[in-house]
Amino acid sequence: MKKYFENLAKALLGSSFNELDDVEKRVIGSIADHTTVAENTNDTFSESLTFGQRVADKVAKFGGSWSFIGFFFLLILVWILINTVFLVSSEPFDPYPFILLNLALSTLAAFQAPIIMMSQNRQAAKDRIKQDATYEMNLKLELEIMRLHDKLDAIREELKQQ
Repeated sequence: MKKYFENLAKALLGSSFNELDDVEKRVIGSIADHTTVAENTNDTFSESLTFGQRVADKVAKFGGSWSFIGFFFLLILVWILINTVFLVSSEPFDPYPFILLNLALSTLAAFQAPIIMMSQNRQAAKDRIKQDATYEMNLKLELEIMRLHDKLDAIREELKQQ
């Protein structure tokens, strides 16, 4: 079998099997074994996430949505109305410059920004995994097409000789 891998590597990639990188070795192995290289990278990546990473992704998904913007706009409007209109006769808990509201908004931004950044970094890592899987599949397809061309050329030559 080692000889077959060596011959495939030489014929398809022009290098010895030992000189190939891991991806190329996997592709040659899958050609030799007649197996697929395609995988669902979403499932593979999702299974490796920790609880905290899944929570961060959900927070980032909600924090970057129109639902969040609408909810927060409504919350701020209610806060301002309660502290200006409804509590005029009594003592408002956060009078006009709304310092407590500003503190709450700053605190939310301080926590939300790193959570969203973590989620974006994970998305970038997921995209790199998808690119690697796509490269592996494309390499195998290209090599298989080269093998088919070689077989067709051999058949054509055989037909010419008859």
